[in-house]
Amino acid sequence: MRPLVATIDLAAIRHNYAVAKRCAPGRQAFAVVKANAYGHGVREVVSALHEEADGFAVASLEEAAEVRAMHGEARILLLEGCFAADELPMAAHLGLDLVVQGAEQIEALLAAELSRPLNVWLKLDSGMHRLGLAPVAVRELFPRLRGAAQVAELNLLSHFACADERGHSLTEVQLECFLDLLDLDFDQRSLANSAAVLMIPAAHMDWLRPGIMLYGASPFSDLSAAELGLKPAMTLSAQLIAVREVAVGESVGYGAGWVAERPSRIGTVSCGYADGYPRHAPSGTPLYVGGRRAALAGRVSMDMLSVDLTDLPEAAVGDAVELWGANLPIDEVAHAAGTIGYELLTKVTARVPRRYKA
Repeated sequence: MRPLVATIDLAAIRHNYAVAKRCAPGRQAFAVVKANAYGHGVREVVSALHEEADGFAVASLEEAAEVRAMHGEARILLLEGCFAADELPMAAHLGLDLVVQGAEQIEALLAAELSRPLNVWLKLDSGMHRLGLAPVAVRELFPRLRGAAQVAELNLLSHFACADERGHSLTEVQLECFLDLLDLDFDQRSLANSAAVLMIPAAHMDWLRPGIMLYGASPFSDLSAAELGLKPAMTLSAQLIAVREVAVGESVGYGAGWVAERPSRIGTVSCGYADGYPRHAPSGTPLYVGGRRAALAGRVSMDMLSVDLTDLPEAAVGDAVELWGANLPIDEVAHAAGTIGYELLTKVTARVPRRYKA
C-alpha cells in the first residue's frame, strides 16, 4: 500500500463546532458540509455531528440528499437554492431549507406544486454582488412570499465578502444593509460565516454558518487556528521513500529549478499533486519530518515531492512526513503556497485514503 493517508480527527470537528456555539450563546448553527465536508468525508462528519449539530448546509440537491439519508430530522440548508424548477419537488420531499437568490428562483417557487411548504431563506445581496437580491427587491417580494402556500418559514440570509479581513469597511456596510431590513417580520435570520462567528458578535443573528473553522483552519491571515481555540481535523501524512546525496551545483526535480548550494541530502516523499498537494508550492514550503521542520526542494511531481534533509542527518527511508495537520498548521502551508487552507483541504483527491479517529 502506498504510504499516504489523510487522518481525520472527528473529535476535533465536534470540538470546533462547540467553539462556534460558545461564541454565540443561544444561537443555532448550520454546520457547513458542502464539497464532501471540505474534503473530510461528508458521511463521517455528519455522523460525528449527528447529535450536536442543529443543521447542515450544502451546495447542491445531491449533497442535500446524501445528508438527509444520514439524518432524518436535521435542518438542511441548500445554500444556492435549486438550479432548475424541476428540483423543487425533491427539495420539498427532502424537507430542505431553501435559499432563493434571484427572481427566476422565486417565480419558479411560487409556481410550484409541492408536497409540503418549505422553510425559505431570502438571500440579500448586501454588498458581495455574487448572489442575492437588492434591498428594495427584498422589500417588494416579502409580502408575496409571506403569503405563499409554498412557504412555511420566511427567513433572511446574506454572506460577508471581507469578514476575514478584520476592520474592512465593507463588513460594516453589509451588516448595516442587513439590519436595515429587520423591520420586516422574518422568522429567522442568518449572516455569520466562520470569521463573523469568531469576531463579529453583532452578526450572529439566529443561525450561524460555521464552515472552515469546523475543520480546524483559520479564516484569518493574522490569527492562527490555535490562537482561536480550534483543533486541526485533517493530518495528511506520507513517508520518505528514498534519500540521496546531491553535490553542490546539482539540481533536483522537473525543470531543474532547485540547485544545491551546499552538499545536500534530498528525500523523496510519497505525495504529489495528483493527491492534492499544490503543484505551485515553492521551494521552502514547510514539511514536518521525524519531528522536525524541513523544506520542500524543487517542483512537486504528480506522485512525489522532494524535501531538503541536509539539516536532518538522522532522517531515513521509512520516516513519517507530515504535509500538514497536527504538527504543521495547514494555514502555514497554504500561505507558503500562495493559497488558502480551504483550497488545500478540498483538493485532497479520492485516491488518498481517509482514516477516522473518533
